[in-house]
Amino acid sequence: MDPNPSTLPDPGQPTAGRIVLAATPIGNTGDASARLVELLGTADIVAAEDTRRLHRLVQSLGVTVAGRVISYHEHNEAAKTSELLEQVRSGSTLVMVTDAGMPSVSDPGFRLVEGAVAAGLTVTAVPGPSAVLTALALSGLPTDRFCFEGFLPRKAGERASRLADLAGERRTMVFFEAPHRLEAMLRALRERFGPDRPVAVCRELTKTYEEVVRGTLGQLLAWAESTDIRGEIAVVLGGAPGQAAGTPQDHVAAVNELVAQGIRLKEAVAAVADDARVSKRELYSAVLAAR
Repeated sequence: MDPNPSTLPDPGQPTAGRIVLAATPIGNTGDASARLVELLGTADIVAAEDTRRLHRLVQSLGVTVAGRVISYHEHNEAAKTSELLEQVRSGSTLVMVTDAGMPSVSDPGFRLVEGAVAAGLTVTAVPGPSAVLTALALSGLPTDRFCFEGFLPRKAGERASRLADLAGERRTMVFFEAPHRLEAMLRALRERFGPDRPVAVCRELTKTYEEVVRGTLGQLLAWAESTDIRGEIAVVLGGAPGQAAGTPQDHVAAVNELVAQGIRLKEAVAAVADDARVSKRELYSAVLAAR
């Protein structure tokens, strides 16, 4: 059967290109992927958060950028996004890179992706180094459930308000912070979460002077007060401790509520037991005994 002519591309119109979000090394240039190297040398356009850093990166990788390099950062992305999307619509391959890590994660790139999605343009990624995941993995804190909070507000009042919203957060939390504001941040965390909450400060990840300092908020605040801290910082904070476990009988009602919502008994028992930190077997027996 002949294809429907209306579904075929118009040969007089250019085929739309694509946007590639490309992760760059967070410190060690040896972490650059082969795909990143290839794209930097072949893309029609390279949009860079800092063109000087891009120049240093490609020099260290031995790459010659054949395409056009455009500065694209938080101060001009609103103005330049439409122009870049038009280039992609016309058939260009655009690679987006930031100073380190994955674009759009606490870095420029979100506006570009948002606009591309709205315009029906192709967006893909070259994954790679991530300061968030690296810090989380090295922290020694639970990794099964976590959230990324980026940079806290600089103003004390706004920062306190944000931390109040996180007061009951049970997941491990990952933050970014500037070295000269780390002490104030740790003090604010201690005031909100107490001196005994576990925390890790990860500095200069993958670089020569990488350092991970682990302890409580009280201990790390004292360390920050007496240390000249430099470099890129990620802070990993333990989540809020669970409530006292109580007895399995105390949690029968919670299981029954989940079952009433259509969840299977064993799955409901497992969910409640994990959250309440009680024995699954004993909770299951308590539910059956209460029926």
